[in-house]
Amino acid sequence: MTDQADQASGTTPPARPVRVVLVDDHRMFRSGVRAELGAAVEVVGEAEDVDSAIRVIEAEQPDVVLLDVHLPGGGGRQILATLVPKLPDVRFLALSVSDAPEDVISVIRGGARGYVTKSITGPELTAAVRRVADGDAVFSPRLAGFVLDAFAATTEVAAVDEDLDRLTQREREVLRLIARGYTYKEVGKSLFISVKTVETHVSAVLRKLQLSNRYELSRWASDRRLV
Repeated sequence: MTDQADQASGTTPPARPVRVVLVDDHRMFRSGVRAELGAAVEVVGEAEDVDSAIRVIEAEQPDVVLLDVHLPGGGGRQILATLVPKLPDVRFLALSVSDAPEDVISVIRGGARGYVTKSITGPELTAAVRRVADGDAVFSPRLAGFVLDAFAATTEVAAVDEDLDRLTQREREVLRLIARGYTYKEVGKSLFISVKTVETHVSAVLRKLQLSNRYELSRWASDRRLV
């Protein structure tokens, strides 16, 4: 009845809201995003870690997933690796505090349709969600040029990617924090793992990158602008 009335009057019915799942390990941040998006989208689910995110996304199959890059139980890349092949109609938009090159390239290579930082405004985020739902690729302005340069397949970026591909997601997280000067205890607290586990990850990173100690590791990451 409504469709016939719309056709008769020559009006177009309003498009349904974009269905969104929010994935972030901070509940207060998720609440803030909900408030900013308002009625422009329909938030159909939330998750705070990798396992719960996979369950919610598989169950709801939303139009867009707003995905934090660093999460307990792994990271955004792990979620992408699991779900992108299975759910080709679900689009992922990274929403992260990080603008580090390895984070951006990792999730875009993993299948995300865009990457925006948490400094984005509410209206800008709403527009980004709608554009990704429509099939566009969206990046924060300061990241767009970097993404274009990175995917030009320069020798330097290719070499960095090849080295990073040897590392697991958790090893990359430990690498980044160690390179920023965190102690093993601080790394463990940040990633919710024991100091012994941090030591194990650092040893694996050093072995895979053929480095001798954490100071060489920090210099390696700094030289490649990974921190």
